Amino acid sequence: MSGFTRDTKHYGDKLVYEALGSKWRRYHDNHCGCGLNWVTEHAEPAGFTVVRSGSGWVALTGPGLTEGVDESALTANALWEAVTGKPGEGWAETVHVMDRSEAAEKKRKADNDAAYADRRERSARSKTEPATAAQLKYLNTLVAKAGRERFDAEFNKAVKGTGLAPRGADEKTQAALGRLTKAAARKLITALVGP
Repeated sequence: MSGFTRDTKHYGDKLVYEALGSKWRRYHDNHCGCGLNWVTEHAEPAGFTVVRSGSGWVALTGPGLTEGVDESALTANALWEAVTGKPGEGWAETVHVMDRSEAAEKKRKADNDAAYADRRERSARSKTEPATAAQLKYLNTLVAKAGRERFDAEFNKAVKGTGLAPRGADEKTQAALGRLTKAAARKLITALVGP
Protein backbone atom coordinates (compact mmCIF):
# COMPACT_ATOMS: atom_id res chain seq x y z
CA MET A 1 0.00 0.00 0.00
CA SER A 2 1.09 3.54 -0.59
CA GLY A 3 1.45 5.77 2.43
CA PHE A 4 3.33 8.38 4.42
CA THR A 5 6.66 7.14 5.74
CA ARG A 6 9.55 8.18 7.93
CA ASP A 7 12.46 5.88 7.17
CA THR A 8 15.86 7.25 8.18
CA LYS A 9 17.74 4.56 6.22
CA HIS A 10 16.19 5.53 2.90
CA TYR A 11 15.02 9.13 3.32
CA GLY A 12 17.01 10.69 6.13
CA ASP A 13 14.82 12.86 8.32
CA LYS A 14 12.28 13.57 5.57
CA LEU A 15 8.63 12.72 5.71
CA VAL A 16 7.79 11.23 2.31
CA TYR A 17 4.78 9.80 0.58
CA GLU A 18 5.72 6.37 -0.75
CA ALA A 19 3.55 5.85 -3.79
CA LEU A 20 3.24 2.31 -5.13
CA GLY A 21 3.94 2.92 -8.80
CA SER A 22 1.50 0.38 -10.22
CA LYS A 23 -1.33 1.66 -8.02
CA TRP A 24 -0.83 5.31 -8.94
CA ARG A 25 -0.30 4.44 -12.62
CA ARG A 26 -3.69 2.68 -12.51
CA TYR A 27 -5.29 5.73 -10.84
CA HIS A 28 -3.80 7.94 -13.54
CA ASP A 29 -4.86 5.68 -16.41
CA ASN A 30 -8.43 5.37 -15.10
CA HIS A 31 -9.00 9.04 -14.28
CA CYS A 32 -6.74 11.03 -16.61
CA GLY A 33 -6.08 8.76 -19.55
CA CYS A 34 -3.51 11.04 -21.23
CA GLY A 35 -1.13 8.10 -21.70
CA LEU A 36 1.82 10.02 -20.24
CA ASN A 37 4.01 9.20 -17.24
CA TRP A 38 2.17 10.29 -14.08
CA VAL A 39 5.38 11.21 -12.22
CA THR A 40 7.13 13.33 -14.86
CA GLU A 41 4.02 14.80 -16.47
CA HIS A 42 1.80 15.42 -13.44
CA ALA A 43 3.54 15.04 -10.06
CA GLU A 44 6.76 16.94 -10.81
CA PRO A 45 5.08 19.87 -12.63
CA ALA A 46 2.75 20.21 -9.60
CA GLY A 47 5.79 20.86 -7.39
CA PHE A 48 6.42 17.40 -5.97
CA THR A 49 10.01 16.21 -5.67
CA VAL A 50 11.00 12.61 -6.30
CA VAL A 51 13.19 11.57 -3.36
CA ARG A 52 13.73 8.00 -4.46
CA SER A 53 12.42 5.79 -7.22
CA GLY A 54 12.80 2.08 -7.80
CA SER A 55 11.48 -1.36 -6.90
CA GLY A 56 8.01 -0.22 -7.88
CA TRP A 57 7.96 2.68 -5.40
CA VAL A 58 8.23 6.44 -5.93
CA ALA A 59 8.90 8.47 -2.78
CA LEU A 60 7.60 12.03 -3.09
CA THR A 61 7.70 15.21 -1.04
CA GLY A 62 6.09 18.53 -1.77
CA PRO A 63 3.57 21.21 -0.94
CA GLY A 64 0.19 20.01 0.19
CA LEU A 65 1.52 16.47 0.52
CA THR A 66 4.32 16.52 3.09
CA GLU A 67 5.14 20.23 3.36
CA GLY A 68 2.93 22.80 5.04
CA VAL A 69 0.37 20.22 6.20
CA ASP A 70 -1.04 19.09 9.53
CA GLU A 71 0.83 15.84 10.18
CA SER A 72 -2.00 14.54 12.36
CA ALA A 73 -4.38 14.66 9.37
CA LEU A 74 -2.24 13.84 6.35
CA THR A 75 -3.99 13.13 3.06
CA ALA A 76 -2.84 12.40 -0.48
CA ASN A 77 -5.37 14.93 -1.84
CA ALA A 78 -2.72 17.15 -3.46
CA LEU A 79 -1.11 14.21 -5.27
CA TRP A 80 -4.49 12.78 -6.27
CA GLU A 81 -5.53 16.09 -7.79
CA ALA A 82 -2.21 16.52 -9.61
CA VAL A 83 -2.30 12.98 -11.06
CA THR A 84 -6.00 12.59 -11.84
CA GLY A 85 -7.19 16.16 -12.20
CA LYS A 86 -9.98 15.55 -9.67
CA PRO A 87 -10.26 16.62 -6.02
CA GLY A 88 -9.19 14.08 -3.42
CA GLU A 89 -11.46 12.30 -0.98
CA GLY A 90 -9.83 13.73 2.14
CA TRP A 91 -8.97 10.39 3.72
CA ALA A 92 -6.52 10.95 6.54
CA GLU A 93 -3.52 8.64 6.69
CA THR A 94 -1.08 7.95 9.51
CA VAL A 95 2.70 8.08 9.18
CA HIS A 96 4.39 4.70 9.12
CA VAL A 97 7.67 5.03 11.01
CA MET A 98 10.42 2.60 10.02
CA ASP A 99 13.09 2.14 12.67
CA ARG A 100 16.13 0.84 10.79
CA SER A 101 18.75 1.47 13.43
CA GLU A 102 21.36 -1.24 13.86
CA ALA A 103 19.70 -2.48 17.06
CA ALA A 104 16.25 -2.58 15.42
CA GLU A 105 17.59 -4.45 12.38
CA LYS A 106 19.29 -7.03 14.65
CA LYS A 107 16.05 -7.50 16.59
CA ARG A 108 14.03 -7.86 13.37
CA LYS A 109 16.48 -10.49 12.08
CA ALA A 110 16.43 -12.39 15.39
CA ASP A 111 12.60 -12.33 15.45
CA ASN A 112 12.49 -13.55 11.85
CA ASP A 113 15.00 -16.34 12.56
CA ALA A 114 12.98 -17.44 15.60
CA ALA A 115 9.69 -17.37 13.69
CA TYR A 116 10.99 -19.52 10.85
CA ALA A 117 13.43 -21.74 12.78
CA ASP A 118 10.97 -24.64 13.10
CA ARG A 119 10.08 -24.52 9.40
CA ARG A 120 13.77 -24.46 8.38
CA GLU A 121 14.55 -27.36 10.71
CA ARG A 122 11.67 -29.46 9.33
CA SER A 123 12.76 -28.70 5.78
CA ALA A 124 16.34 -29.73 6.49
CA ARG A 125 15.20 -32.96 8.21
CA SER A 126 12.90 -33.91 5.34
CA LYS A 127 15.82 -33.75 2.95
CA THR A 128 17.70 -36.43 4.88
CA GLU A 129 15.00 -38.55 6.54
CA PRO A 130 13.86 -41.58 4.55
CA ALA A 131 10.42 -41.61 2.97
CA THR A 132 7.64 -42.72 5.31
CA ALA A 133 5.79 -46.01 4.97
CA ALA A 134 2.64 -44.13 3.96
CA GLN A 135 4.52 -42.29 1.20
CA LEU A 136 6.00 -45.54 -0.10
CA LYS A 137 2.60 -47.26 -0.08
CA TYR A 138 1.01 -44.41 -1.99
CA LEU A 139 3.90 -44.30 -4.45
CA ASN A 140 3.45 -48.02 -5.17
CA THR A 141 -0.14 -47.38 -6.27
CA LEU A 142 0.90 -44.39 -8.36
CA VAL A 143 3.71 -46.32 -10.05
CA ALA A 144 1.25 -48.98 -11.20
CA LYS A 145 -0.95 -46.30 -12.78
CA ALA A 146 1.84 -44.17 -14.27
CA GLY A 147 3.85 -46.85 -16.05
CA ARG A 148 7.60 -47.42 -16.04
CA GLU A 149 8.58 -44.75 -18.56
CA ARG A 150 6.75 -41.90 -16.83
CA PHE A 151 7.85 -43.12 -13.40
CA ASP A 152 11.51 -43.15 -14.46
CA ALA A 153 11.31 -39.64 -15.88
CA GLU A 154 9.53 -38.21 -12.82
CA PHE A 155 11.79 -40.10 -10.40
CA ASN A 156 14.89 -38.63 -12.03
CA LYS A 157 13.39 -35.13 -11.84
CA ALA A 158 12.46 -35.60 -8.19
CA VAL A 159 15.97 -36.66 -7.13
CA LYS A 160 17.81 -34.08 -9.24
CA GLY A 161 19.92 -31.86 -7.02
CA THR A 162 19.26 -33.91 -3.87
CA GLY A 163 22.40 -36.02 -3.88
CA LEU A 164 20.37 -39.13 -4.71
CA ALA A 165 21.36 -40.97 -7.87
CA PRO A 166 18.87 -41.29 -10.73
CA ARG A 167 17.20 -44.66 -11.19
CA GLY A 168 19.59 -47.24 -12.57
CA ALA A 169 18.70 -49.17 -15.75
CA ASP A 170 18.40 -52.48 -13.89
CA GLU A 171 17.26 -51.07 -10.54
CA LYS A 172 14.02 -52.51 -9.23
CA THR A 173 11.20 -50.07 -8.49
CA GLN A 174 11.11 -51.00 -4.79
CA ALA A 175 14.87 -50.43 -4.47
CA ALA A 176 14.57 -47.02 -6.13
CA LEU A 177 11.66 -46.02 -3.90
CA GLY A 178 13.56 -47.21 -0.84
CA ARG A 179 16.31 -44.66 -1.51
CA LEU A 180 13.93 -41.68 -1.48
CA THR A 181 13.93 -39.05 1.23
CA LYS A 182 10.69 -37.54 2.54
CA ALA A 183 11.17 -34.40 0.44
CA ALA A 184 11.97 -36.31 -2.77
CA ALA A 185 9.03 -38.67 -2.18
CA ARG A 186 6.71 -35.69 -1.73
CA LYS A 187 7.98 -34.15 -4.96
CA LEU A 188 7.56 -37.46 -6.84
CA ILE A 189 4.03 -37.96 -5.51
CA THR A 190 3.05 -34.45 -6.64
CA ALA A 191 4.47 -35.11 -10.11
CA LEU A 192 2.77 -38.51 -10.52
CA VAL A 193 -0.61 -37.29 -9.26
CA GLY A 194 -0.61 -34.46 -11.80
CA PRO A 195 -1.78 -34.90 -15.42
